[in-house]
Amino acid sequence: MNHKSKSIHDILPLDLIHIILLRVPIRHLARLRCVSKLWCSLISDPDFAESHLHLSLAPTHGCLVRLDDSTEAYLVHLEEVFNGDNYQLMKEVSFPFKKKPPSEFCVMGSCRGFVLLSREPYFFVVWNPVTGFRKRISYSCMFHRSKLRCLKFPRDALLYGFGYDASRDDYLIVVASEDGGCQHLDCLSLRTNSWISLDAALPKPLGFMKRRPPGLFLNGSIHWLCYSHKKHYSESILTFDLKERSFSKISLPEKLRMHGRIPATIVTLGGYIALCYQDFVIESKTLIWVMKEYKVNSSWTLYEIPCIEFEPLCLSNGSDIIALDPTTPRRAAPTFYMSSSSWTRKILLS
Repeated sequence: MNHKSKSIHDILPLDLIHIILLRVPIRHLARLRCVSKLWCSLISDPDFAESHLHLSLAPTHGCLVRLDDSTEAYLVHLEEVFNGDNYQLMKEVSFPFKKKPPSEFCVMGSCRGFVLLSREPYFFVVWNPVTGFRKRISYSCMFHRSKLRCLKFPRDALLYGFGYDASRDDYLIVVASEDGGCQHLDCLSLRTNSWISLDAALPKPLGFMKRRPPGLFLNGSIHWLCYSHKKHYSESILTFDLKERSFSKISLPEKLRMHGRIPATIVTLGGYIALCYQDFVIESKTLIWVMKEYKVNSSWTLYEIPCIEFEPLCLSNGSDIIALDPTTPRRAAPTFYMSSSSWTRKILLS
């Protein structure tokens, strides 16, 4: 009764409040930022996000779904779908821009809860959609190495990616570009806020990346689907080890290489690297190859999904896969599929 007129800050020490917030499920943190300016400051701190990630009992599968070219998106907690928890599975969020961004604004990748954005003129933005943390980074310093008047991402990148170097406790942005026949590799350290030239690390020839997709971060490396100069279809997965600052390759499944001209997409599912493509020849279905043991070629496992409109996002502990429904109407809240090898059903989240 004596505490009714007191706030929680008068009752509990700040250090204890910080420890409690670190153990709150990530889906509730956005609401708790609204409790007070102090809580907002605690949760928005980048060190809080890092500590919260390490304290998590299990990995989360958050998915950011952008609505066409708008500044709005949905943050979806996919792991709750597996648990049957319908409480706030999906939350609408706004990208961290005070002014409406131009049409060139794009999402370039994600890593450990942070999202890498590109915006004109010549800026990257690192953003955490849960805590609200954001940091703007200029890449105009790269121009002095290039004969081009400007660099626009992802259009002018041979490859690009965003990842975390645990050995240095550092987040890195990796960009490869080309001008006048010369290839460059630049790496930005967010810890030192400086760009590093790594031209010597580039494999020769580099090959090319179809549609210049963002690299996917997994097991300390960034991954891209690599295409042959001569054959113009995928032959391997190109990896860049952020600790060693070196490239290597992972072989594709033998059956996939036999049908190499089938366009595939590289994804990460449940902590595994995976390849996804559609089969129209015999029956309409989606084939997903999952590497169950990292860099062990014999561990490639095939999932056959009886659905052609299937963009996989997450793999459960069993064999179920959640995928985005690409037929969702424009500007509408996204819908999803849950599927195993023998059945598929649509999930409506609210």
